[in-house]
Amino acid sequence: MEPLAVGRVVGEVVDVFSPSVRMIVTYSPNKQVGNGYELMPAVIASKPRVEIGGEDMRAAYTLIMTDPDAPSPSDPYLREHLHWMVTDIPGTTDVSFGKEIVSYETPKPVVGIHRYVFILFKQRGRQTVRPPASRDCFNTRMFAGENGLGLPVAAVYFNAQRETAARRR
Repeated sequence: MEPLAVGRVVGEVVDVFSPSVRMIVTYSPNKQVGNGYELMPAVIASKPRVEIGGEDMRAAYTLIMTDPDAPSPSDPYLREHLHWMVTDIPGTTDVSFGKEIVSYETPKPVVGIHRYVFILFKQRGRQTVRPPASRDCFNTRMFAGENGLGLPVAAVYFNAQRETAARRR
């Protein structure tokens, strides 16, 4: 929990919670996401593999990927920007077994260092989560409340910033 608090994910995006499900986020070829890691935009262009732990395949989970720093960390007036949402993911599998209700949008930070947060919720049942109205001004807390998701069961975030020509060399 501490890295999520230090990164202001707890507080700005979600409330304090007790992680109870293992979630591993990996971008191709082999970049595992860890709290506060910096990933280059070229690495995050394609959707990652997200493996879900949990107690059994009958449980269903919702994955949300959001940017609380849109369009810029100093003026995040679009907070949050929704990059991806997958629902009805069976426990002990990965997101490819779920239902993508908001397609993956490649993060393209223009100004400053952005946080990209993956948040996992346990659903009360299958097909209980409705798609959000918009990607911009998304609110993870409100969405979770409206869809009966409760507190998260896992979360991880990474940082990314625009790649300058000098950084690409």
